[in-house]
Amino acid sequence: MTRPIIGIPMGDPAGVGPEIVVKALADEALYTKARPLVIGDAAVLRQALRFCDLTLQIQPIEQPAAGRYQAGTIDLMDLANVDVAALCMGEVQAMAGQAAYDYIERAVTLAMDGSIDAMATTPINKEALKAAGIPHIGHTEMLGHLSGSADPLTMFQVEGLRVFFLTRHVSLRQACDLITTERVLDYLIRCTAAMERLGIAKPSFAVAGLNPHSGEHGLFGHEEDEQIVPAIAAARAKGLNVVGPVPADAVFHFGRKGAYDAVLSLYHDQGHIATKMVDFERTVAVTNGLPFLRTSVDHGTAFDIAGTGKASSVSMTEAILLAVRYAPHFIKGTR
Repeated sequence: MTRPIIGIPMGDPAGVGPEIVVKALADEALYTKARPLVIGDAAVLRQALRFCDLTLQIQPIEQPAAGRYQAGTIDLMDLANVDVAALCMGEVQAMAGQAAYDYIERAVTLAMDGSIDAMATTPINKEALKAAGIPHIGHTEMLGHLSGSADPLTMFQVEGLRVFFLTRHVSLRQACDLITTERVLDYLIRCTAAMERLGIAKPSFAVAGLNPHSGEHGLFGHEEDEQIVPAIAAARAKGLNVVGPVPADAVFHFGRKGAYDAVLSLYHDQGHIATKMVDFERTVAVTNGLPFLRTSVDHGTAFDIAGTGKASSVSMTEAILLAVRYAPHFIKGTR
């Protein structure tokens, strides 16, 4: 198969995104598997190369098909939307938030028209987005809005563990209220379809418990018996391969060992902690339910070290490679 074109919006210019991009693309081996295309700003990338003491050549291009995609060269769609002289590394700025949004918006356009085969995103800053007046709290919400996709699914993958999230950026109190039979069943149906699109036939799922010991039949809470168990029963009646609720202190361990293809986590930190404790740097986020494939690093803008060249590019590399792995299931044509 032809190496897929992976679009890489470079993220918040004041964060570590540009640095991890240039570091990842300095690896010649990456070019044997992918055609990486950066969507960003040439001046910011040149600055990142200086921070990281790298000498890669930047090649601005107008369309993805014009790229060289050769080691030693960074193919870039240059939006030229950052005043580097006014950019303060490691600080929240409206200019940086707007620029980060612009890169994502252009990447979505390219993915929707088939010019790129997948997207691997870099860190953005929620406060910078707010300062720029962007009405979305994060990548998932932006991608859903820009592509016209309702409630996209977030999946984390690290080693043999895949984790989906029933709730994401809401308070723990709100998350508990969102754990309903209808919602759990809907997610199990859609998560199964998402796994099948990633090439995993008849995937098996475990649903994590909410309460200690999954509630012990009402001793430590009633959510399992009243909401989760009925949802699992309904899913199984539809032919889905689902078990649970499995206590949260064990389900992720068994998932990593291969007992199930994926785990449905009930709230943000329940699954985040489990995956990041396996390997923080190699945890990759995958957004399902979009018309295109999107993977992402699973860390933030790291403002405390932005501009120092210290940021690790491991997660960026892993995100690109996972996009390469799953891209064949999304590619509609051959370039």
